Amino acid sequence: MECPLAPHSRRLFLQRSGLGFGSLALASLLDQDGLLSEPTVAAESKPRVDLLPRRGHFPARAKSVIMLFQSGAPSQMDLFDPKPALQRQHGKDVGIDSLQGRAREPLMASPFSFRPRGESGIEFSELVPHLGSVADDLCVIRSMYTFDPCHAGAPLIFLTGKLAFGRPTLGSWVGYALGTENQNLPSYVVLHDIEGHNTAGAALWDNGWLPALYRGTEFRPKGSPVLNLRAARKLPAGADGDDLRLIGRLNQKYADRFPQATDLETRIRNYELAARMQLAAEKNLDLSTETATTKKLYGLENPATAEYGTQCLMARRLVEAGVRFIQIMNKPHNPWDHHSNLRTRLPQTCLATDQPSAALISDLKQRGLLEDTLVVWVGEFGRLPTSQGGTGRDHNMHAFTALAAGGGLKHGHIHGATDEFGHRAEVDQVSVLDLLATILHQVGLDHTRLTYKHNNLEESLTDARTTDAAVVGELLQGPVLA
Repeated sequence: MECPLAPHSRRLFLQRSGLGFGSLALASLLDQDGLLSEPTVAAESKPRVDLLPRRGHFPARAKSVIMLFQSGAPSQMDLFDPKPALQRQHGKDVGIDSLQGRAREPLMASPFSFRPRGESGIEFSELVPHLGSVADDLCVIRSMYTFDPCHAGAPLIFLTGKLAFGRPTLGSWVGYALGTENQNLPSYVVLHDIEGHNTAGAALWDNGWLPALYRGTEFRPKGSPVLNLRAARKLPAGADGDDLRLIGRLNQKYADRFPQATDLETRIRNYELAARMQLAAEKNLDLSTETATTKKLYGLENPATAEYGTQCLMARRLVEAGVRFIQIMNKPHNPWDHHSNLRTRLPQTCLATDQPSAALISDLKQRGLLEDTLVVWVGEFGRLPTSQGGTGRDHNMHAFTALAAGGGLKHGHIHGATDEFGHRAEVDQVSVLDLLATILHQVGLDHTRLTYKHNNLEESLTDARTTDAAVVGELLQGPVLA
């Protein structure tokens, strides 16, 4: 019989104490330091690390998505959701608390007029005449709501499904699941202002724990579209190719020894993609080949609209080139965040974005691309119907409006409604997670089945294990697929 006082190794002690949890912790620490031997895993169980086109869970109604993300939160009752009661009761205190317990303020009527547009008769503000001109192509979702009223948190929820940094964004999930039709360009491109990022920064196009190949690739509207794509100094002819072949051989030798090193495989794929992009990116984004009529349509000759117009025109060209997901971020520092001087600042922001946004929709339509492209125009939350300091509006997570066009969604259609002042979504509510599930559905993906094992959990964009997110069937031209 073994003597209970006989000496044991430290490993055996850890295994026998605490039901083995000590050895689990030890194994975890060894694994982090790379000191555990590589497990033998079948090749097909490795995470996917390529951009080859793939089929979704069911036939897709959209091949591409363009997300026009309006940082700062546009005011729904001043742009897309007219409220006669708000106009009549201007100046009254109806008991709506402002954000974070600030002093309560009275209702503030919109200083801007609305009128019906198109055959559908959807009312749009005078500030967005161009979006109003494509009213019959739009699905106007007036009953959106979210779960956080802050500029860092709400965009994270909208694009990653959760109030947490380090999660994959919508575009990363789409690229991971479907790849892309053009192997010379990324599956996920982000077009943002060259001056900087918004509040949540690059977390809004991060790959999280998906392989880094699916991170959003940043393109710029001015100068060379992709930074660091070419060598800083001119190399002899053929030197680039020699370097890439040598790096490729060294990387492949290492990959053969460590088949689980997906970060290395991603690096190999990124080198290959960068080499192909040297030829493809600038060619596909050379706007000098566009006609004068097209440039005028997007407002490229007007300094007020030129930058956003360039981004929208680049998005159309990327769709034509087969890119799966394009995300446009407008100017940094939340240009729609009008806590004061709304009467003068909101028209300025609308001027910069209204014409290019509508041009993108009409241009896609006239080229026969809109039905296969889902365009979404949306901010992270809305604004309160009350005054802030007499001239602005505070944040509102309970109600806002999203616009969508193409991709198999209804057009000339209004979905849902807010209360009489535009404070809360009341009829046919749509959460940000519902909208994410609907976008995935339109590209052929079931949000409950699109998962990735991370920390031994089957993670998903909409956190399907713990939320009741659902595809909004009332937005679709056809039935919900399964």
